[in-house]
Amino acid sequence: MRARRFVGPSLAHRVRVEAHAVWLAVRDPRTPLAARLLGLVIAAYALSPIDLVPDFVPVLGLVDDALLIPAGLWLIARMVPASLLVEHRATAEAASRRPVSWAGLAMVVMLWAVLAWTAWHWARTAWD
Repeated sequence: MRARRFVGPSLAHRVRVEAHAVWLAVRDPRTPLAARLLGLVIAAYALSPIDLVPDFVPVLGLVDDALLIPAGLWLIARMVPASLLVEHRATAEAASRRPVSWAGLAMVVMLWAVLAWTAWHWARTAWD
């Protein structure tokens, strides 16, 4: 049986680290103003429910996000000084390697479940 070769981090990991590094760069006062403004526009577009092509349109609704957001990250990375971006990439990579708190996740999920059950129980008894 052959050993599996490590070919590098996945695309999702690289995009997540790059997006985090750009977010850190946008918040850094050493970053040029144009890059900071463009970063805010890209973040607003990524988080906004309003898209150029609505997401319910088959295929095209997701293609605009899959193209515009990485293109924006690429452009911001070109606008930020290389040394500054290297610093923020290292910080983002270190943050991605932090342990995940499964106990914290379980507590949040249980809290939401209790809130949902309470709302359902209240609604059921209020309309009976």
